[in-house]
Amino acid sequence: MASSILSRMFRRKAKPKVEQLRDVETIKRRRLNAVIGIAVGLATLPLVALYLLLALSSFADRIVTGPDIIEAEYSTTNWKLLFQGKLEPAAGRLYDLRELIMIIVNTFIVALGVTVAVVLISVMAGYAFSRMKFRGRVGLMEFIILLHAFPGVALIIAVYAIYVWSLGAVPKDVLTEYRFLYTILARASLEIPMSIWLMKGFFDRIPWEVEWSAMVDGASRIRVWRQIVLPQIKPGIAAISIFAFLAGWEDLIYVHVFLYTGGIKTLATFLEEVIGNIETTYLPIAAAAGTLYLIPTIVFFVLTQKLLLEAMSGGVKA
Repeated sequence: MASSILSRMFRRKAKPKVEQLRDVETIKRRRLNAVIGIAVGLATLPLVALYLLLALSSFADRIVTGPDIIEAEYSTTNWKLLFQGKLEPAAGRLYDLRELIMIIVNTFIVALGVTVAVVLISVMAGYAFSRMKFRGRVGLMEFIILLHAFPGVALIIAVYAIYVWSLGAVPKDVLTEYRFLYTILARASLEIPMSIWLMKGFFDRIPWEVEWSAMVDGASRIRVWRQIVLPQIKPGIAAISIFAFLAGWEDLIYVHVFLYTGGIKTLATFLEEVIGNIETTYLPIAAAAGTLYLIPTIVFFVLTQKLLLEAMSGGVKA
């Protein structure tokens, strides 16, 4: 009886100490998170300020650089002139609204096409590298990540040579579709190596016993992969989809080489055309075009921050 009473007293005394230690750890973590947050905020402040100045300039009568924010007059005139096809207030119509809509549609076609190609190839290849043991597997993975080190500019000559060589076998009635397809595959090839490694990391986090138990119950390998494995790696799929979409949306070099030379414009080449002659361009309208070009990327980053963090936390095992 006495021993039970003493044990209860010790337990009561021990609880506040444990709770106190936990509180101290929580306070330290909160302080560390606060310091990291302040440091990241200060580091990104110049970039955020530039974006805000660009957005404000799209509504102002001049390009605002900071001190003249209060002096500038704001209205939606620049956006109206942009959608009316006038790059200057006194200039005539250079394009119509339907052409601008087609430019936006072309940009979405490239971005979505790159996304689909990257996701399909990366998911299947990442699963193969994670679950299948074959000769040369590690060496092939190292070679794939080595490909990611080469910039797209360094490969553009070889990719363009293949493009010119293949044009002779393409019928003229499908030449436009072929240009889109070639641009999508060429741009996706730059994103696939890193995406394969990311997806392999997510597949490695799923225990093999989960698949094995389903196959013992009679499910096929494809059914297990589609109904059991894929739902568990949705953050990884969403993350590489975001990266791939932004890569296709923001691409300029490959789009300019393979589409713009064929008379097909995207927002990247359109913006380059708008500010091509800096001496005669009315810069507030160019700022409106630049803001229109940045809107999807900003929306994606704001809505998908948690998915991006989950993707970067996925480890990769060789």
